[in-house]
Amino acid sequence: MAKDPVRVLVTGAAGQIGYALVPMIARGVMLGADQPVILHMLDIPPAAEALNGVKMELVDAAFPLLKGVVATTDVVEACTGVNIAVMVGGFPRKEGMERKDVMSKNVSIYKSQASALEKHAAANCKVLVVANPANTNALILKEFAPSIPERNITCLTRLDHNRALGQISEKLNVQVSDVKNVIIWGNHSSTQYPDVNHATVNTSSGEKSVKELVGDDAWLTGGFITTVQQRGAAIIKARKLSSALSAASSACDHIRDWVLGTSQGTWVSMGVYSDGSYNVPAGLIYSFPVTCQNGEWKIVQGLSIDEFSRKKLDVTAEELTEEKALAYSCLT
Repeated sequence: MAKDPVRVLVTGAAGQIGYALVPMIARGVMLGADQPVILHMLDIPPAAEALNGVKMELVDAAFPLLKGVVATTDVVEACTGVNIAVMVGGFPRKEGMERKDVMSKNVSIYKSQASALEKHAAANCKVLVVANPANTNALILKEFAPSIPERNITCLTRLDHNRALGQISEKLNVQVSDVKNVIIWGNHSSTQYPDVNHATVNTSSGEKSVKELVGDDAWLTGGFITTVQQRGAAIIKARKLSSALSAASSACDHIRDWVLGTSQGTWVSMGVYSDGSYNVPAGLIYSFPVTCQNGEWKIVQGLSIDEFSRKKLDVTAEELTEEKALAYSCLT
């Protein structure tokens, strides 16, 4: 029997990431090859014409799974009935702007969008925040959408997770699909901690640890971490534009695993509401290793944390605590 369409909201849909993301959703990359979708696309009034152009292209692509398109600059229309919301739109930091200025702009955007989701989204709507500062934007959204369960509000660190997988795959000259269980801890910022202490590679002689196969602790605790942390900046330098294709792809990965589940024995990284696990302060949106089943995520428990890792986890938690204080100061 044919499935009912799922309504998926993409904010900032006329922008670079949105333009890369909407065809992936329409093609079934996010929710599966048998799941029809209705796309809700939101952007700001100055982008209305471009947004209409994206809608025309979606129609022209004749995606069999795409059962409808709502393209609008009205936040209430965009949020009405949506089952999944991918929040790509946000105010980027511009030259000469202080962090507080950026935070203040994003607080007002996320306050308005959270209120619309709160009142008009479908029950049990799942939310993924992509726009930076992603962790803190997600926290603000949670604040202004109290009826959406905190478990349903997440932020994107899967891009960093995938970057870490890619770096290990290149270093060892193995297929990226054979590498698993890297972890991104903390903030989607340059303080994030890409951790390979529990990561493995599927080899012809069974699973082996990444640490053992790489055999270079100096790289794993140095160049590898900084490459993943600074990858976004490196792409901007090379493309003169921020990473859009990889961000869109990892947003699909995040939602797909959340909705359809992670493979047995495999975890992924998601920015989720901290319950105090691993001595991370409760009440932050923090990236943890998670497994997903039946549409629910669960933090992987019981992993050993060495002294080097503990310091890294604490540094990124401190930054998130500061960001939270800064964001809340913009609310008054």
